[in-house]
Amino acid sequence: MTLFTPLTIGAMELPNRIVMAPLTRVRSSKEGVPGPLVVEHYRQRASLGLIVTEGTYPSEAGRGFPGQPGLVTEEQLAGWRNVTTAVHDAGGRVFAQVMHAGRVTHEATTGGHTVVAPSAVAINGETRTYDGKLPYPVPHALTTDELPGVIQEFVQASRNAIDAGMDGVELHGANGYLLHQFMFPETNRRDDGYGGSPANRARFMAEVVQAVVAAVGAERVGLRISPSTSGRDVLPADSDDILATYGAMVDAIAPLNLAYLSVLHEDPAGSLVQELRSRFGGPFLVNSGFGVITDRDEAEYILASELGDAVVVGRQAIANPDLARRWQEGLPLNEPDPATYYSHGAEGYTDYPFYEDALA
Repeated sequence: MTLFTPLTIGAMELPNRIVMAPLTRVRSSKEGVPGPLVVEHYRQRASLGLIVTEGTYPSEAGRGFPGQPGLVTEEQLAGWRNVTTAVHDAGGRVFAQVMHAGRVTHEATTGGHTVVAPSAVAINGETRTYDGKLPYPVPHALTTDELPGVIQEFVQASRNAIDAGMDGVELHGANGYLLHQFMFPETNRRDDGYGGSPANRARFMAEVVQAVVAAVGAERVGLRISPSTSGRDVLPADSDDILATYGAMVDAIAPLNLAYLSVLHEDPAGSLVQELRSRFGGPFLVNSGFGVITDRDEAEYILASELGDAVVVGRQAIANPDLARRWQEGLPLNEPDPATYYSHGAEGYTDYPFYEDALA
């Protein structure tokens, strides 16, 4: 297979195997509404095989940072309908990433809603809020009785995404956010059926996936995980624990026949990633971009070596809206500008030129 061999995920065929990573860009309004600038950003990138949106919050308590869009209010959904219409009119495909921040937020960001997590363990550090930088609070440890309500938030947000025209949803189980927090003993110190053993720690993520599949259909659901790197003031567990925990989770969801499993890991050829791929048995997306930008050679190597079925690309997709064409034709690339990743306005967001414009 090559980068330009079509790939079927769920009921949808991708024209190429370059997937745009979910990328935090903080360009939505304080009300969590994606506006015309967001519409244009995603429209420009419609030639990629699949777009996965930035993380969108499923409830006010799950909002992680200023400028993040939501999937809660009718105004937010109207904004996303403009995005999906523009992407589809340009021939593209788009999944919404559903992300609950868990403890990675502050009441000044959530609008006063209580910060929640598996256990009452705070992050050591500060977070950006609408009131400036503030220390992370000690989160409320979700009770067993509260967990079904959080699962329902994921379900309703996923339904809302489909109603807004999304082709599917990607559940965010990576990067130290809520689903990920259940997987690690440092952040999950529970003594009920959702803590302690690897199988218990894996249970909540699996139940969220199962509930969303029941609501919108397996062909419309993907899951993103980062088994060995969590960040957010959490150190990875030992390798045996990681495999036991993620193996239990993958075994629980594999029979569902999801659209895909997306794995963020610096060593996609390693035994952990390939073991999880084997146990999942479905379309497998690989994102290896840790510290270095994924270039065309690495992307082609991943596919040629059959380490995955598609390659998830972040920074190159930021800087090159026509990345698929540039890689296919061997054209020079725009360089991404990290200073504008989390700024405001069009600079570094919608003003990266297409190839013809770069020559003008």
